Amino acid sequence: MVTKFYQHILALVFAIDEINENPWILPNVTLGFHIYDSYTDSRKTYRTTLDLLFKSRQFFPNYKCGIQENVIGVIGGLSSDTSSCMADILSLYKIPQISYGSFEPAMNDPNKFHSFYRMVPSEALQYRGIVQLLLHFKWKWVGLYVIDNEGGEQFLQTMETMLLQNGICSAFIERAQTHLRFSDNIEEMFTYIKGIFPTFMLSNANAILIYGESGTITWLGGIIGGIKLHSFLQRISFNNSVGDAITLDEHGELASGFDITNLVTFQNKSYIRVKVGRLDPLGKDLTIDNDRIEWHRDLTQFGQVPPLSVCNDKCRHGYGKKREEGKKFCCYTCTPCPDRMVSNEKDEETCVSCPEDQYPNKGQDQCIPKIPNFLAFDDTLAILSTFFALLLSLITVLVLGIFIKHRDTAIVKANNRSLTYILLISLLFCFLCTLMFIGKPNEVTCLLRQTAFGIIFCVSISSILAKTVSVVLAFMATKPGSRMRKWIGKQLAFSIILSCSHIQVGICALWLATSPPFPDLDSHTMLDQIVLLCNEGSVTMFCCVLSYMGFLAIVSFTVAFLARKLPDSFNEAKFITFSMLVFCSVWLSFIPTYLSTRGKYMVAVEIFSILTSSAGLLSCIFFPKCYIIVVRPELNNKGHLIRKKI
Repeated sequence: MVTKFYQHILALVFAIDEINENPWILPNVTLGFHIYDSYTDSRKTYRTTLDLLFKSRQFFPNYKCGIQENVIGVIGGLSSDTSSCMADILSLYKIPQISYGSFEPAMNDPNKFHSFYRMVPSEALQYRGIVQLLLHFKWKWVGLYVIDNEGGEQFLQTMETMLLQNGICSAFIERAQTHLRFSDNIEEMFTYIKGIFPTFMLSNANAILIYGESGTITWLGGIIGGIKLHSFLQRISFNNSVGDAITLDEHGELASGFDITNLVTFQNKSYIRVKVGRLDPLGKDLTIDNDRIEWHRDLTQFGQVPPLSVCNDKCRHGYGKKREEGKKFCCYTCTPCPDRMVSNEKDEETCVSCPEDQYPNKGQDQCIPKIPNFLAFDDTLAILSTFFALLLSLITVLVLGIFIKHRDTAIVKANNRSLTYILLISLLFCFLCTLMFIGKPNEVTCLLRQTAFGIIFCVSISSILAKTVSVVLAFMATKPGSRMRKWIGKQLAFSIILSCSHIQVGICALWLATSPPFPDLDSHTMLDQIVLLCNEGSVTMFCCVLSYMGFLAIVSFTVAFLARKLPDSFNEAKFITFSMLVFCSVWLSFIPTYLSTRGKYMVAVEIFSILTSSAGLLSCIFFPKCYIIVVRPELNNKGHLIRKKI
């Protein structure tokens, strides 16, 4: 007999005496009781239950002799196995059974166990309270000891699932063939557990969960009286002597929670006693009062407070957990965080990605703000680009001034003054439009820079095409009987420029109307920098703008190439051919270079291409003429143009 369970009998005797001596509780009713022992044997439990119901010298089930000892209700037993065996019989005769011990979830079935009442809350609350307690103390590596029976297996199935869901790992599972024996003496209980569970001494678990029942199950039965116990129990509601509300719910369970007032843990032979709060049955979490936690070291001979050890060391900052194949989920190796990810706390489950505007530091334990990347005005590339853009613009203005000043000379007249002025002005704007590519992108610059560049360049190439066509038609008009004379003049040249430019303007207008460029951020291309750029909106429309310019350049180059061997007075086609060859070479090399660069260097490549191609047109077409006008004015006459090459 376990002394602790003998106290249950004394409590019953005390309660019966108190009820019988108080005339206000059950007037004119006297209660009595019989006490039986199940000996943890189901056959004895069944037989004794029948003996309790049918009193006779010989065993005759369903035959009841005498009315003096009428069984109204039964208390017991402490174990779920005993209670289940008793309920199998008592339910047939609708005898109320009140259980004060643990029970299996299967006994919640009101159809099968309609006469079963439980004076303890559901074990599901205990499981939830255990998990919350483990999480509170950060015990993630626990051992499980259970009785090797149906109740123990049910506990393992339920508890292992809950532990897994909360990231708690079971260090080991031990099944005991004998019943666990509990004691109020800490040292005695520790010695007992150490003897039956050698694994306990070898484990480094944070905590041990023990699920067991008494060695000898005593159950109490035979309440004698004349009350309608079923109806009374179904509507029972009162406060006990300490003020707690006592009510049974629709399942016959005590509608109450648990107060965890004493927790004993053995880890590295240490002893801990903890006073905590209450686990509410209405779904609330366990309330733990940290001010009431006490650490007693009256067993200092067993060692110190348990370390938080598991099956491996905790991961340092900058490392994440990697599961080990074939081991429990909480056993892992620590691996450095992948690129672009950090771990800023110890023993992190996984590394996390930095926000888009931040990147990991060298130790990968902190996120650092990314540096904005754009072609700022104080950048070296921007300064050089601005310098060359302004320098080439100044040269273009000087060339335009020279041609305007000497507009009545032979060489200027021979090269179509109006087309020359249009070409020089468009080249001037080509140089200046590169300034819109410098600085932090905004809505205005993003809308204008690509479209303005496309339209201005289209005007330049259209002017060159008009020049080339004018040269070819002028040669053909010199042949006797040619009808090409009526096509020669400013009207044809302006028509070519306007028609070609209008197509490009239409493409750009459609681009701006459907999917215009806009300021954007690129936080993925570069690890430590965030690129401020102009998103082209519709890549298709952007390609259409470039493709159309390329088409005009190829046509101009082809026409100029075919006209390169015309008589000396029309030999400007040779310079146009060479200038368009330079133009096409620059933009063909631009495409792969542009696609292979990122950030501000991509913008710098486009600026370089615009300046280089425009400078090629300016130098190849106009510098030879400026040389004759300024340095060799004696060659600037009609007779020399006919005899010599320019």
